[in-house]
Amino acid sequence: MFFIQKDRALICRQQNETLKIEPWGKNALRVRSTLYPEFSSNNWALADIAPAGNSEISISGEEAAIQNGSIRARVNAAGVITFYKENEIILQEYYRNYFGTESRESSCLKVTSREFSPIIGGDYSLNLRFESNDKEKIYGMGQYQHAYMNQKGCILELAQRNSQISIPFAISNLGYGFLWNNPAVGKATFGNNYTEWHAEMTDQMDYWITADDSPAQIVKNYTEVTGRAPMIPENVLGLWQCKLRYRTQEEVLEVARKYKELGIPLDVIVIDFFHWTRQGDWCFDPEYWPDPKAMVDELHSMGTRVMVSVWPSVDRKSTNFEEMFAKGLLIRTERGTIQTYDFNGDCVSFDAMNPEARSFVWEKCRENYYKFGIDMFWLDNAEPDYAVYDFDNYRYYLGPALKVSNIYPLMYSKAFYDGLKAEKEPGIVNLVRSAWAGSQKYAALVWSGDVRSTFESFRDQLMGGLNIGLTGIPWWTTDVGGFMGGDVNDPEFIQLLIRWFQFAVFSPVLRMHGDRDPHNITPLSDKDHGGGYLFTGQSNEMWSYGMEAFEIMNKNLKTRLYLKPYILDLMKKASETGAPLMRTMFYEFPQDEKCWEISDQYMFGTEYLVAPVLYANQYSRNVYLPDGLWKNLNDGKEYKGGQTINCDAPIEYIPVFKKC
Repeated sequence: MFFIQKDRALICRQQNETLKIEPWGKNALRVRSTLYPEFSSNNWALADIAPAGNSEISISGEEAAIQNGSIRARVNAAGVITFYKENEIILQEYYRNYFGTESRESSCLKVTSREFSPIIGGDYSLNLRFESNDKEKIYGMGQYQHAYMNQKGCILELAQRNSQISIPFAISNLGYGFLWNNPAVGKATFGNNYTEWHAEMTDQMDYWITADDSPAQIVKNYTEVTGRAPMIPENVLGLWQCKLRYRTQEEVLEVARKYKELGIPLDVIVIDFFHWTRQGDWCFDPEYWPDPKAMVDELHSMGTRVMVSVWPSVDRKSTNFEEMFAKGLLIRTERGTIQTYDFNGDCVSFDAMNPEARSFVWEKCRENYYKFGIDMFWLDNAEPDYAVYDFDNYRYYLGPALKVSNIYPLMYSKAFYDGLKAEKEPGIVNLVRSAWAGSQKYAALVWSGDVRSTFESFRDQLMGGLNIGLTGIPWWTTDVGGFMGGDVNDPEFIQLLIRWFQFAVFSPVLRMHGDRDPHNITPLSDKDHGGGYLFTGQSNEMWSYGMEAFEIMNKNLKTRLYLKPYILDLMKKASETGAPLMRTMFYEFPQDEKCWEISDQYMFGTEYLVAPVLYANQYSRNVYLPDGLWKNLNDGKEYKGGQTINCDAPIEYIPVFKKC
């Protein structure tokens, strides 16, 4: 291994590999390796952010080291990297070979830490391995539909799917954060024997690592180099109303008028899918939406902002298909049919990685929605959703899907953020079903996808919400009650809905949405397209579930409205530091070992400890109170921290404590 200092970077060369380690932000290093003559120019999640930081480099015989603040990387003669935080090892590459291994175990396996496997025709698949630590706990990584907040022991697919959001940033209880700066489809395995990051196709290894004293500081360092959410407007922090689906502008107005009649402020009303003529037309069907501007004007007069659903899919019968196909603005298939999506149409999704395609779609939406006063856009199917997730069969402007697919939702958000910013729209917020590292800087309000209406799914959403907050996404929400499977006549579902609503009061955004059973509503039209032919779910407003449920939700909504100034302050801190609103217990209390074990309660900002009810027919639950003095919001009693107490949790409320 030959070592060279070039500017602030340490360059290490051996045979055809070039390894580059350089400072990139506070207490952080960026590490790249390639077998090509030059590194790629893509900075991916680190784009547009100046790589500040200082380096101290030492080269001594057969090893070299580089330090930036509290993190140091040492490279031995075989190129094996060991990372230190204040002289303590926090991460080390897994290498088992005769020459160069740092391990005292077997060295004859001939397993290397950075394994590039050539793909015929160019590029490589890549495996990067690190030593495992039995005492380590790993958090973050986006949102996965499982019951684990601690990802240690988990195998995570690095791919976007409906309700699976891959953001490859992990936080360790050992005091570091690690970003796999690669949008390739792959896998992260946090095994007990070793950790492995895998990319199906790539031209180089690229990761970023930071070491600091607390999870809050690690998140701050990470969002310093990937970007932070802008400041959210106050008038979206109350109630959002949505269902599958409002079919006419009169249905929308009737709902908003009733909320006004009841004296319930409605911040946002959402117009869901198939209000259009065909997928890819990006417009209202005039038969059912004859005067969108008049509708929007009336809603604005009631203090309600309006959001409309946009899908990336383009039906081959769409008015825009031929032009987009001819201009190369659509995702390509490598073999077989050109179709990528088949829900109620023969569709191909637009290529959000293509800047011309982003401009094309925005211009259609500006002309057909924004000019009527539509405030925000719901970027659904943002993974994008595929008829079949055969990633090897799709190609984008930036390359094969296997190599770049995971960045698609970020580019989708960028299209509408850039468009609205050019219009000088204040307070940009767009709802999006997926994200990648850095999506937050494009005003992406991420929701957890089309999840089931079950307590099991509810518990998974809590895990996902807490973990995604650690990956730089402070704006996150769920469909209250889950999206599919909830019967409006089922008392068990109504109980779930109430518990979910109570949880959502203490989340970044409170949004009523769902496809409610039974599906027995006759379509408005017998045509095979347009705004009238598709099914819709039952009513999903606060009053749709009986008076008892309405009164409970309305009382909890008043708590939400009372908290709006506090939530606005949390949003300000998020835009300044990257701090999530929903915080794991260890985020606020990193010195408390018990807080690293708790996954069924969380902090809402610095002041409120929230203990959602996550099981059916549960009317009390245990709550752990860290050191300090805590006041129960429901009965006013004060408790000394450092203990676990049992709390009442009747259907009317969940346990919430305020830090005194």
